[in-house]
Amino acid sequence: MGEGSVSSEMATARRADVADPGAMAGASGKRVWVERLRLTDFRNYRSLSLSVGPAPVVLSGANGSGKTNLLEAVSLLTSGQGLRRAPYPELARVGATAWAVAAHLNTPLGGVDIGTGLAEGPDGDRRPERSVARNTGRIVRVDGEPQSGSGVLADHVEMVWLIPAMDGLFTGPASDRRRFLDRLIGCLHPSYRTLLGQFERAMQQRNRLLADDVRDGARFEAFERIMAETGVAIAAARAVAVAELAAAIGARRDAGAGALFPWAELALVGTLESALAARPAIEVEDDYFALLGRERERDRVAGRTLDGPHRSDLAVGHGPKELPAKVCSTGEQKALLVGLVLAHCDVVGQRQEGAAPILILDEITAHLDPLRRAALFEEVVCLGSQTWMSGTDPEAFAALGERAQFFRVEEGRITPFR
Repeated sequence: MGEGSVSSEMATARRADVADPGAMAGASGKRVWVERLRLTDFRNYRSLSLSVGPAPVVLSGANGSGKTNLLEAVSLLTSGQGLRRAPYPELARVGATAWAVAAHLNTPLGGVDIGTGLAEGPDGDRRPERSVARNTGRIVRVDGEPQSGSGVLADHVEMVWLIPAMDGLFTGPASDRRRFLDRLIGCLHPSYRTLLGQFERAMQQRNRLLADDVRDGARFEAFERIMAETGVAIAAARAVAVAELAAAIGARRDAGAGALFPWAELALVGTLESALAARPAIEVEDDYFALLGRERERDRVAGRTLDGPHRSDLAVGHGPKELPAKVCSTGEQKALLVGLVLAHCDVVGQRQEGAAPILILDEITAHLDPLRRAALFEEVVCLGSQTWMSGTDPEAFAALGERAQFFRVEEGRITPFR
């Protein structure tokens, strides 16, 4: 079996675990799950301490009560800017001078304590401009030891999330689909984030030279060479990841898993991706480097670099209907997205010997009919991943029964129920 595929036997056995709590308990050692979570002056939470088990966590409450704020705090326990990508100063409670999120996580390698928060200035100054000057001011600690940035958190925990803002993923701009795909790839290859950063910095330097009307070609070449090397590597990594996802989707389809979530057809659209399908990477790299040199004047007029992996797109189709996802109904698009994320969890779980990423599903029951809601809950229970879900109506999660932990969120307070 290929590295990126998931066997039918594996998928069928995994679904059988739904009816076997003992099997799920035995698999918990391979889970990554938050055991304790503490918030201080985060969004609308002055102070919060929450202890949970590895089973799915359901947060219910009225709009504005703090459900998404809590999920956002969980998302900051891994690399990146969190599920809302909000500037860090905006995460502090109104009137507070800093914020902190701390947690104890269980992983296949043992327990780990993660802490992160907004750094204050020497005089308690938390102005946004001061935070930007200090690389946004976010502090990260692992087992009490300071870290250079949030990237190290990917070594301990990976997360995938679906939030209401992603409901328009298939109809929105290509940049949204690239960001979604890049996040999925980062779970498979932590070094991929480094490639993205190197390409972005080199492109910014090239764009600055164009804006400054620099005409000396030698000043461009070093940045363009970095763009060529990292850009082709990014395109190649995306192609491999899409192939792995497609294999996992095919395995789920063949095993009858996720029948209520239509299988997706995936394709990368971009000049580098097309070139890599026909020629060796070294040739594509040289061609891209030459293209960047030839098109400086065109890019100067445009005010930006017009060719590269930052212009690629992920095309998604509704497999059974043979239609582009963007023309499908809202419910069908949501079901496609859920199925795609579940297939990704299969790939990550296979690579990490069963340790799937933590799932965050904000307002997940919206646009899903009762049958699809029940099917999703069956999937997350047997996934081997702690899943955090939110919704305004607790009855929408009734199909979970005793297999989940239920909490009511009210104005920055959280209490267990059921």
